Amino acid sequence: MTTKRRIPESELIINPTGTIYHLELRPGEVADTIITVGDPGRVEEVSRHFDNIQHKAKHREFLTHTGYLNNKRLTVISTGIGTDNIDIVMNELDALVNIDFSTRTVKDELTSLQVIRMGTSGTVSGEVPMDSIVISEVAIGMDGLMNFYELENSIWETVYLEAFTSHIKPYFKEVKPYIASADAVLLDKFEKKYHKGTTITACGFYGPQGRSLRTKNEFKNFTEVISLFRHKHFRITNLEMETAAIYGFGKMLGHQCLSVNAILADRGSQAFSANPQKVIDKMIEESLDIITTA
Repeated sequence: MTTKRRIPESELIINPTGTIYHLELRPGEVADTIITVGDPGRVEEVSRHFDNIQHKAKHREFLTHTGYLNNKRLTVISTGIGTDNIDIVMNELDALVNIDFSTRTVKDELTSLQVIRMGTSGTVSGEVPMDSIVISEVAIGMDGLMNFYELENSIWETVYLEAFTSHIKPYFKEVKPYIASADAVLLDKFEKKYHKGTTITACGFYGPQGRSLRTKNEFKNFTEVISLFRHKHFRITNLEMETAAIYGFGKMLGHQCLSVNAILADRGSQAFSANPQKVIDKMIEESLDIITTA
């Protein structure tokens, strides 16, 4: 009989209150369907639609509300901005449902979470208009996080990533992108309503997305270069800062993940939405309807 590995105190940090280190949540305080938002202020914009809220927690940028909508238990949690925070959130959410805190061992029966990101993004494709909503069929990470993990890709993902890497190599030789895909079941539910595309996940908002205020960027004409990329029916549709990491953890840990993006900026025309909150509200209301409809 194989002895289970006990996870050390320095690896799985449990607070004296029994909560996990960063999120300050206990097992049982999150639902199996989890909505992630970047901005803590957007948590209430989602949870105000709930029929009731059972539990609230807040620590640093991580604000959590768990409750019910149409008899479905939901959790909405803010991640803050960037894939470094996704590393914390996805690992700790998984620990809450798949690790026995009393024995510090992985459970025999694992729980697969549904993790749905509701975030904002900018389009680089003329096919995706500003103020629209896009779901990420595939995400390519240029942030480097998944290079610290063993992420296995399918053959088609590998071919796609090789094509993209070859496309950008003449312009930016030092990058090592990674790739991960949305959950097929969630994608099917959402694509009946929304345009789908390939999302680039960047490690920053300014230079890593081709913006320049007073700095000079190493990767010249970033948005133009990626907008010209084609691979079979795929093209780059939008830029943001979390999706590829969420998809990577979903694949490694066995969770179902999808990213829903409110398009607030058009990087080609350099325009920004005149009414961004209206687009965000539309994304939240329509997505909640899809999530809670069987």
